[in-house]
Amino acid sequence: MRSITIGAGLLAAWLASDAALAQTAEQLKNDHNTPGDVLTYGMGYSHQRFSPLTRINRDNVKRLVPAWAYSMADNNGQQSHALVMDGVMYITDHAKTVALDALTGKQIWKSVIEYPPETTRVVCCGIVNRGAALFEGKLFRTTLDAHVIALDIKTGKEIWRTKSADPKDGYSMTVAPLVANGVVIAGVAGAEYGHRGYLEGYDPQTGKVLWRTWTVPAPGEKGSETWPGDSWKTGGGSTWLTGSYDPELDLVYWGTGNPAPWNPLGRKGDNLYTNSILAIRPKTGEIVWYYQTTPGDPFDYDGVNELVQAELPINGQMRKVVMQAHRNGFFYVLDRTNGKLLAANKFVKVNWADSIDLETGRPVWSAETKSVFEKGPGHKVRIWPALVGGKNWAPMSYSPITRLAYVNSADFGWDYEALPLEEVAKLKPGVTPYFGVKREYVFDHPDGRGHLRAIDPLTGKSKWAIPFKSPNMAGTLVTAGGVVFTGRLTGEFMAVDAETGKILWEFNLGAGTVGQPVTLEHNGKQYVTITSGSSGPYVQRVGDPNLANVPPGGMVWTFKLFED
Repeated sequence: MRSITIGAGLLAAWLASDAALAQTAEQLKNDHNTPGDVLTYGMGYSHQRFSPLTRINRDNVKRLVPAWAYSMADNNGQQSHALVMDGVMYITDHAKTVALDALTGKQIWKSVIEYPPETTRVVCCGIVNRGAALFEGKLFRTTLDAHVIALDIKTGKEIWRTKSADPKDGYSMTVAPLVANGVVIAGVAGAEYGHRGYLEGYDPQTGKVLWRTWTVPAPGEKGSETWPGDSWKTGGGSTWLTGSYDPELDLVYWGTGNPAPWNPLGRKGDNLYTNSILAIRPKTGEIVWYYQTTPGDPFDYDGVNELVQAELPINGQMRKVVMQAHRNGFFYVLDRTNGKLLAANKFVKVNWADSIDLETGRPVWSAETKSVFEKGPGHKVRIWPALVGGKNWAPMSYSPITRLAYVNSADFGWDYEALPLEEVAKLKPGVTPYFGVKREYVFDHPDGRGHLRAIDPLTGKSKWAIPFKSPNMAGTLVTAGGVVFTGRLTGEFMAVDAETGKILWEFNLGAGTVGQPVTLEHNGKQYVTITSGSSGPYVQRVGDPNLANVPPGGMVWTFKLFED
C-alpha cells in the first residue's frame, strides 16, 4: 500500500482539533443517538438505518440540492457505507480509502491499495468494498486479496496488515468489518470458487488473529454429519456482509452464505452452517445459537443479508428480535436472545417452498424443489425467486415509528437445471465457478423487475410497493422526517414518503447506484450522502435493456436543503 496525503491545510487544522481524538466503545454503542456522526456500518449497532433527524422531511425534501460531489476515479461499483466522525467522512472502494471534509467534499488524505494483477480473477460478483469500521483512532477495512488492515484516521498511514487467506484458494474480502466488545470481526467472500467459509476476530491494536469460526464444520465437529464425504472441504458458507451487535446481550448476529456448488446432488443434507443466522460471542467466536434458513440450498439463496434488530409487540408483549429479508423470498423474525423463530412469511413471489414450519423452523419444500432431487440431472424446473433473490445484498432499513421495513425487492424467477455429477466433479477450487447448474432468468412481472416495498415484518405483506422496470440494488435509509432514501440502477437518487410510497424527489447522479445512503446533522443543517457507480451480477450478466445507456463512474454525492 502507498498513502498519498493531499490537502495539507485541512489536515493541519484537523489534527489540531478535537477531531483527532480516538472514538471509544461507548461512542460506537451510542452511535444511533448521535446524529452528527455516523460511526458504525448500519448507522448504529442495530442496523436499522433509521435517523431521528427531521430537518429534511416529506414536506421540504423536494428542495434538496447537491452540496458537493467527489470523484472516486473508478468505474467499478461503489457500495461503500460512509462513516463520519467530527466532520470527517471516510469512504472506501476496492483500491483506496479517502478522508473527506464532510461539509465541502475536499480531500484530506487518500490511501491507495496496490494489488497483484491476478487478484480480481476470483472476485465473483463485483470489484467492490462495502466500507470500514472505526475504533480508538484507527480505521479498519478489508481488501480484495483477503487482508484486513488498520489505518491511522489522522493520516491514512497503514498501522498493521493481517493476511487472512490466499486468493488462489478462492478467497476474497469485500466486507466492512465490525468492532464489537473491542474485537474487529471480518468475513470472507468466495463460495462461488469453492472455498470453506469462516469469520475471524482480530486484536485492534496489533492485527493478531484472536479466533476463527468456520461456517462449514470439519469431520468430528458439531454439524459435520450434514456434509457427505469430502463435500465440506469446498462447502461455501461465505460471510461477506457485516453483522449487527447487541451490546446488552453481547451477541453478534452474522448471516452465512450459500453452500457450494449450487448443484446439491453431491452434498445432500442440511449443510450446516451455510445459509444460517449465527449468534456469536465477539470475544471468542463461540456460536451461542444458530438458525438455518435454507437447509441444503440448491438455488444460491445466499443467507448473508443484514440482520436488523428491533423491539416488536408479539402476542401482547415486546420481544427483542432480529429480522432478515432473505434472498429466498421469506421475511424472518427471530427472538434474538435464543434464536426462536417467531415469523417467516413470503414478501415476494416464492415457489421453492410452500411455507416455513414455525415449530421446526424448516421450510416445507414445494413439489418443484422436491423434483430437483427426485428427477436429478437434466430436469428443468422454473423457480421463484431467481438466484438474485427476493432481495439481493442491498440493506433494508426499519423505522420504529412506522414499524415497517423498507426493502428493495427483485421480482423475477429462473429456469434451473442441475448438471450431471461428473460435470460437477470437474470444478476446481479457486479456478472454476462452483455452479454446476444451467440457469436462465424469467421476467414475467407485469409492472417490472423490482419494487421498493414497505413491509410489515410480522406478516411479510407490503403496505405499499413501487414498481420499477429494473430492480433497485441500493440500500435504503429511513428518517423520522417521514422520508425513505434509496437509489436506482438507472441513476436516480430518490426520496419517498415512508407512509404512502409517493415519490417526493429525484436527482440523476449520472451513473447507476448500488450505494448505501446515510444522513447526518451539523450546525442545524442536515446532509444526505450516497455513492454512485453500479456493479454486481445483475448489472454485469443479465443484459437489462433499461441499463444499456447508463454510464459507469464512481462518485460520492452529498445533498442539503436549498435554503441551507
